[in-house]
Amino acid sequence: MSRNGFEDFDIDCEKHGKGIAVTVCCHLVKNNGAPLGFIENSSEPGDFQGWCYACEHMFSQEEDKTERFRKFCNFSVICEECYRSIKEHHESNT
Repeated sequence: MSRNGFEDFDIDCEKHGKGIAVTVCCHLVKNNGAPLGFIENSSEPGDFQGWCYACEHMFSQEEDKTERFRKFCNFSVICEECYRSIKEHHESNT
């Protein structure tokens, strides 16, 4: 199964069960408090990837997904449903 030419990878989420794996920065996953902003960093519809404003700033400084950037983001793999909830929370009031 694939979306837009990308192969889907399954994940077994404790909260939502089996779903499609997507990635977000660790800051978005760890923070349920004040919204951190949300940047959807994929130009392909359905290829869900996101990071916070701090990661966007780091990306701008590095001008690419460098090793330093990757360490700062420390990407987490989550399910699509968790992604939607995180996106909704961190987009609000930013």
